[in-house]
Amino acid sequence: MGTHEVWHAGEDLAARYLTGLGWQLIDRNWRCPAGELDIIAIEPGPPAVVVFCEVKSRRGMGFGPPLEAITAAKRNKLRELALLWLRGQPRAVPRFRIDGVGVLLPPDGPHRITHLRGIG
Repeated sequence: MGTHEVWHAGEDLAARYLTGLGWQLIDRNWRCPAGELDIIAIEPGPPAVVVFCEVKSRRGMGFGPPLEAITAAKRNKLRELALLWLRGQPRAVPRFRIDGVGVLLPPDGPHRITHLRGIG
């Protein structure tokens, strides 16, 4: 499995995981000139929360857990992108948050998902 396949499989698994929690997916791979948001979803409430999810996928732990790849600089970029997305909405979004979803796809076993809420 190449890098692109790992990335795509990880995002698909993360999306299924979130919908399994009862979340509604709004968008995937939202792009603007400043960058990309992997998954935008609504966590049901009350109150409902718009959640921007950064997905990191790895095939093994040789470089550490997937979520270690979300550095302080990446969290700052995610906040910037979330604000750009929010500014483009027709109505105000009262509550939002940034989460990280790590997907480990080992070649010799089942996948594992780690979900950290409020990373940014």
